[in-house]
Amino acid sequence: MSLSRACLVLIQAAANSFACTPPNPTQEKTRYHKEELYILQIAPLIFKIHMTIIWICAVFETLYFLSDFLSLSSLSPVAATAICPKTSNPHVHTSPIFLIGVVAVVLGTYIRLDCFKALGELFTFDLTVQPNHRLITSRFYGYVRHPAYTGSMLLIIGLALSHLTEGSWLTECGPLNAGGSAIVVWAAWWMWTLAVGVSRAAAEDKQMQKLFPGEWGKYAVSVPWWFFPGLA
Repeated sequence: MSLSRACLVLIQAAANSFACTPPNPTQEKTRYHKEELYILQIAPLIFKIHMTIIWICAVFETLYFLSDFLSLSSLSPVAATAICPKTSNPHVHTSPIFLIGVVAVVLGTYIRLDCFKALGELFTFDLTVQPNHRLITSRFYGYVRHPAYTGSMLLIIGLALSHLTEGSWLTECGPLNAGGSAIVVWAAWWMWTLAVGVSRAAAEDKQMQKLFPGEWGKYAVSVPWWFFPGLA
C-alpha cells in the first residue's frame, strides 16, 4: 500500500465529515415534511453513522500502511492480524477507481459546503422554514434546484468507489469482498440516498412554491433540473 493512498483516505474522511456536519441546528418548531417515512427522516443520524464508518476505514487503511511499512507481520504477527484479519494475500493499493472516488468526494464536499455558504443560517439538515426565509437562486442553485443533494450523491458514489471496490481495506481485509456483499451494501446505500433526495426535493419545491409563488415560478422555469443539469 502506498503513502499516497493512506493520505488520500484521511483527506477523504475529513472532507466527508465537513460535508455531513450540520452548519446550523434544527429548531423543531420550524420543521415541515414530518409525514415522510421514518427511514427517510433519519438522514442526519445516517450521516453520523456513515461518517463514523468512513473514519474507521481510514484509520485501518493508515494502520495497514504503517504495518506494511514497518514489516509488522514479522515483528508482531498478532498486531498484523488484528489490522488485517484475512490471510489470503490482501492487496490494499491505489487504483484508478479509488482516485475517481476521491475526486467525487472532494467535489461533492465542495458543492455541499458552497450550499452551506449560499443559504447561511437557512441551511439545516431537517427541512425547515425560518422567519426570515428567502428563495436562494445564486451559486450552484443557479444550475440545479437542489445542489446539496447532488453533493450527497457524489459523496456516496465516491465513497463506494473508494471503499467498496477491489484494493480497499474494507474489501481486502475487512468484512466485505469486492463482489456481491459490497454491491449489496452500495445498492442499499445509493437507493436510500436517492429516495431521501427525491422525497425532500419534492417537498421543498412544494413549500417554496407556497412561500414565494411568483418568484419560484420564474425560478423553476429557468432552472428545471433537480440534481444534475440535463439529466434529473
